[in-house]
Amino acid sequence: MKRSKTLAFTKVFTPIFLIMTVLTCDAFGQRNAFDAQGHRGCRGLMPENTIPAMYKAIDLGVTTLEMDVVITADGKVIVSHDPYMNAEIATNPQGLYIQPGDQRKHILYKLTAAEVQTWDVGLKPHPKFPRQVKVKAVKPLLSDLIDSVELYVKRTGKPAARYNIETKCSPSTDNVNHPDPETFVALLMAVIREKGISKRVTIQSFDKRTLQVLHRAHPRMNASFLIDAGNRSTPEMLLQELGFKPSTISPAYQLVTQDYVEACHRLGVKVLPWTVNDRDTILRLKNLGVDGIISDYPDLFQ
Repeated sequence: MKRSKTLAFTKVFTPIFLIMTVLTCDAFGQRNAFDAQGHRGCRGLMPENTIPAMYKAIDLGVTTLEMDVVITADGKVIVSHDPYMNAEIATNPQGLYIQPGDQRKHILYKLTAAEVQTWDVGLKPHPKFPRQVKVKAVKPLLSDLIDSVELYVKRTGKPAARYNIETKCSPSTDNVNHPDPETFVALLMAVIREKGISKRVTIQSFDKRTLQVLHRAHPRMNASFLIDAGNRSTPEMLLQELGFKPSTISPAYQLVTQDYVEACHRLGVKVLPWTVNDRDTILRLKNLGVDGIISDYPDLFQ
């Protein structure tokens, strides 16, 4: 009789447990999975923030594609870290390199998307990343990058990609290098919603205004507060400054300690350090319990 009751309980409890387990898993079927993010795709191996870099990162098994976006003169969302043509990576339409002193003459917010894409950003050897494969590439429209990635993962049978998208803006350069935060967020979210990928996107920024606008207009969107190495605020102070609880705090990796990680987790916030480019530091941070890491070299995660 006792055994029969136990079997009956097991038959009822087990399906309920399995349902609860499925409901608490993430979209990729994993609970609390480590988030391996490729910085600007995989800047150490391919030209940064380009479609080939995203393909390479996917091939290396990243969980999330990290990238940056700016706005052009005609209101297009372009994938680029710098608000101008960086002399380290850019070749002008005449096939010539530009000098560092001239790069700020070519602000993307003053150029149309079509003009931006007459420049190459994949062929010039990068002085900081000698392992980069050199390929002809342009700064892509975010919409084109998403279309290309979504098609690539389907064609190759890879898991659906996540996107961690940084808004490159600052109070000191409003309406010079970029529009105001409200306009920036509206243009970015229009692309994300059009592509139907909102549930797989995190918006990150050092500029808290962007995240505050995002939270007001799109409270269900994942937000990540980027923290530079000089910011010694505690996680509690950062949330107070921001005014709401983001999904993630993303500090410079030098700031991360056991106490920092535990404080974030007590607050119900993930910890995602940037930018970690050696295996020993990756292992050390994983042992501290971080939820993911952003790296120029996604091959290190292997």
